[in-house]
Amino acid sequence: MTIRWYPGHMGKALEKIADLIKRIDVVVEVLDARLPLSSSNHQLQALRRTKPWIKVLNKHDLADPAITRDWVSHFKREAGVSVLPMSARQHADTKQLIKLCQHLAPKCGKPGFPVRVMVVGIPNVGKSTLINTLAGKSMAKVGDKPAITTVNQQIDLKGIVLSDTPGVLWPNMDDQEGAYRLAASGAIGANALDYTKVAMFAGEYMMRRYPDLIKSRYKLVELPGASSALIEEIGRRMGCLIAGGEIDLHRASEAFLRELRAGKIGRISFEEPVNDEN
Repeated sequence: MTIRWYPGHMGKALEKIADLIKRIDVVVEVLDARLPLSSSNHQLQALRRTKPWIKVLNKHDLADPAITRDWVSHFKREAGVSVLPMSARQHADTKQLIKLCQHLAPKCGKPGFPVRVMVVGIPNVGKSTLINTLAGKSMAKVGDKPAITTVNQQIDLKGIVLSDTPGVLWPNMDDQEGAYRLAASGAIGANALDYTKVAMFAGEYMMRRYPDLIKSRYKLVELPGASSALIEEIGRRMGCLIAGGEIDLHRASEAFLRELRAGKIGRISFEEPVNDEN
C-alpha cells in the first residue's frame, strides 16, 4: 500500500507560515526524536532563510539514547542550527528552550520588543503539548491523533510571543520507507494507512534492530521468521481473537503499534544519521 496523506488545510497552513516567518525572530522545529529525518518537513526548511533555527528532538525519553546523541552531533554541524533533546511534557526541559530562544535573539525580549518565536513541525510530534507546557495551561488542543491543530494562534509568555502553527506534511511522499516510519510513529492519519502493513513494517524493523526488546515485552524465547508471524503471536498473547480462536490481525496490529508508540516495548529509534565520514 502506498501511503498518501495531505489534508486540504495543510496547503493553506504552509502559505500562512511562509508569510508569518518574515516577522519571526526564532523558529522552533519540533521533531520526533525517534525519527528526526523522516519527521522533518523539507518545505519548512526551504522557508528558513537566515532565521535562527532550533531543532527540538521531542519524545527523547522514548528514543534510543545513543542514537539521539548521534543525531545531536549530526544536526550541530548545520550552520545556524541549535539542537535540544527534550520531553515537551517536562517544565525543566521547556525552560531550557525559552533560555535558548532568548539567547538567539539578544536584541529582543525587552518591554515592547518580545522575542517572536514560531513553532513548526509535522502532525503529532508534540507541538501543542510543548505550547501547553510553556504556557502552564491548556492553550492548544492535544490528542493522540495527528492534525489536531488546524489554525494558527499566538500565545504571550511575557517577553516571548509564541506562534503555534498546524502540523504540515508535504504533498508527495516519494520516500515510502520514511512514510511507513511516520505511520508507525503515529504521524499519519488512520484513514490513510493499512494498520496491518504498517505493523508488519515496524515488526520487521524491531526484530532486526531491537530483538531483545521484542522478546522481553512479549515473553518470546525465539523470534518468528517473519513479521506477519510476529504480529499473529502478539495478537495471541494480547487476546486479539475472533470466532474460532483465529487472530484478529487488525486488532493485533493496532495493539502492537499502540505499545510501540507509547514506549512500552522500550526506548527505540526508527532511524539514525548516516556517518558523514563515509
